[in-house]
Amino acid sequence: MKDFFKYTTVSDEDKDWGLYLNVAGKATIPANIQYPLKNHPSGYFFTWKNGRTLNEYQINYITEGTGILENKKGKFQVKPGTLMITRKDEWHRYRPNKSDGWVENYIGFDGLLANHYLQKNQVLHGQSVIHCGVREDIIDTYYKIFELIQNEDPGNQHIASGLIIKLLGYIVAWQKQKDFSGKPIEKLIQHARFYMREHIEDEIDLKKLAEQNCVGYSYFRKMFKKYTGIAPHQYHIDLKIMRAKELILTTDKSLKEISYELKFQSIHYFSRLFKKKLGIPPSELRSSIK
Repeated sequence: MKDFFKYTTVSDEDKDWGLYLNVAGKATIPANIQYPLKNHPSGYFFTWKNGRTLNEYQINYITEGTGILENKKGKFQVKPGTLMITRKDEWHRYRPNKSDGWVENYIGFDGLLANHYLQKNQVLHGQSVIHCGVREDIIDTYYKIFELIQNEDPGNQHIASGLIIKLLGYIVAWQKQKDFSGKPIEKLIQHARFYMREHIEDEIDLKKLAEQNCVGYSYFRKMFKKYTGIAPHQYHIDLKIMRAKELILTTDKSLKEISYELKFQSIHYFSRLFKKKLGIPPSELRSSIK
């Protein structure tokens, strides 16, 4: 894709949507060239001496070259495949190394949903740079956003917002997966999840399962929760609840029978967990389909 930059128009409807794109572009910065370029978008121009703050979020994906990003958190090295995340009202500055230059792909966006994701998610809130490598899924998402705003078809902001959320999802998923990829604990977690699904109706000794794989339970529990977002015991309980919901909706089995079949301690315990998970007692769900 050729270099370009473009400001977008943002309507009240776009703002009400919760996330909207302000600017996007791609720039190839050759080696030994002053940065920013003279044709850098005027609303985003800065000098290295002063840096800048923006009233929006930006994610800049460097696919070639090297450089540096600096903010109040420190100085960060940039290399091919680095995502630079800058936040609203955060002072920052960045530039390519003169000997290398770089290729940057950037988006600037804002909105209530943007605030939520960038402020609440630990990965997006805490990181200034993420070295994920040059990935086809990420660059493809950027290019789809670029094509949208260049064509300016009706509804382009709504689609662009979805692609930005998709991009954020890729970033968070990659950060989670990198701690597990190719490691024995990942295989154990996948095995445990499969085993729990195959034995939904049974009581499972998770400590024994970990020990059989030469892993301490506390470590297994910690890594399982980091991988799935849920502790292993709760993961198995959630599977039981979803199985119970299926049985309520598709069979004539009584709630007592379902509770017994899924090895809940009592029907009262089952009802309490069911309501906590799904927001409705199992008796009400059964009544709603009669």
